[in-house]
Amino acid sequence: MTGQCAIALIGLAVMGENLALNIAGKGHPIAVYNRTAEKTRALLAGRAQGLPVRGAETLADLAAMLTRPRKILLMVKAGQAVDDMLAALRPHLDPGDIILDGGNSHYADTRRRHAALAAQGIHFLGVGVSGGEEGALTGPSIMPGGDRPAYDAVAPVLTAIAARAAGRPCCAYVGPDGAGHYVKMVHNGIEYGDMQLIAEAYATMKDLLGLDPAAMQAAFARWNRGRLESYLIEITADILGRRDHLTSRPLVDLVLDKAGQKGTGKWTSQDALDLGVPVPTITAAVYARCLSAYKDERLAAAGILAGPRDKWPGDPAAFLDNLEAALYAAKICSYAQGFALLRAAAANYRWDLDYGQIALLWRGGCIIRARFLESIAAAYDRDRGLANLLTDHFFADALASSQAGWREVVAACQRAGVAVPAFAASLAYYDGYRSAVLPANLIQAQRDYFGAHTYERTDRPGVFHTDWTKKQ
Repeated sequence: MTGQCAIALIGLAVMGENLALNIAGKGHPIAVYNRTAEKTRALLAGRAQGLPVRGAETLADLAAMLTRPRKILLMVKAGQAVDDMLAALRPHLDPGDIILDGGNSHYADTRRRHAALAAQGIHFLGVGVSGGEEGALTGPSIMPGGDRPAYDAVAPVLTAIAARAAGRPCCAYVGPDGAGHYVKMVHNGIEYGDMQLIAEAYATMKDLLGLDPAAMQAAFARWNRGRLESYLIEITADILGRRDHLTSRPLVDLVLDKAGQKGTGKWTSQDALDLGVPVPTITAAVYARCLSAYKDERLAAAGILAGPRDKWPGDPAAFLDNLEAALYAAKICSYAQGFALLRAAAANYRWDLDYGQIALLWRGGCIIRARFLESIAAAYDRDRGLANLLTDHFFADALASSQAGWREVVAACQRAGVAVPAFAASLAYYDGYRSAVLPANLIQAQRDYFGAHTYERTDRPGVFHTDWTKKQ
């Protein structure tokens, strides 16, 4: 029988397989295809038994299984693989059909594909999906962008499989062409910042305070019951409590300190540079991962380069309160940078983004889900045109009450030689953003001196140039 499935999914790696099972489990008949047919057969004979899942061994068969307009979700590796699959699918599609790319594609590729397919009458949605393997199966955060009518056609499936928070699905239309993948990219950039800040809090506890993993676990577990409540804080406490079954040592102590990355954090920093938006916390997090990869060089340098080895001389419990304040304040700055980038992208690409709604999309299912996303949504409810989260009264008050402890943490770590680049970058961002006057006047004078780049004055309008070498 043909034409019986509501949607198809191509690509049965872990994320794709779990999404397919999620869709079928919510009562939507689904057709699946994988380049290696054995993977499809294994799914049908195993986890998909009893669910409305049909397997196809060719793309022609897959297309024939779908109701019109066809809806096909791609879960293949970002990059050339997406273009190759689109080319292979095109002969089997008709105008009005809908393709969804649920991978981690770069938003610029999504914009290009959207335009090319639109010229052929095919709808294309770039769909950001966050939540990892578990989220794909039980409910991810979903950030769809593209043609609004195409989204409306697939919304019943997407909203059914999405995570829910406060009774609402963590899925909503984001904006046209590449907006969905752009929002997912910024989500990942914020995720880099969050993870680095948590890692720096861990380093401070270990290297400055001398705490053992059990004490650190207790601190993170306590923080997860307060304003820092979030998925990443929760799993950090779990990690710190795990012991290696072979050695009985804390497992975290046996994990090599080389952090991997797939490039989405780097994309966030690169696009921020292109748009002239400062995202120093996110960029510090990207560079910290890059530096971690130089393990052999760092081992050699550790025996050559001098630095302090001081421990905190006071009460560790009191310092932990400062550290909690520092982590909260720096986290606010990281999110503020991400939303400022979204605002600049919306202006540049002519997207009408709903920032409060985006914050709520991240409230459940995704890696950065956290209690204070509700406060971000509330800030944009109060002022949709808010230039920067730092100036919302809720966050301004939170930063004011946290900054003494934040400054103490950064200063103490600098004195003790504990590297906290994201904490320091966040603080510098805060101090720079709140400064009515920055030393950029000197930079502009220097530029005019060596390159005649001109400058503006504070006392009258116009553009000026000075011959700085001429004697007065």
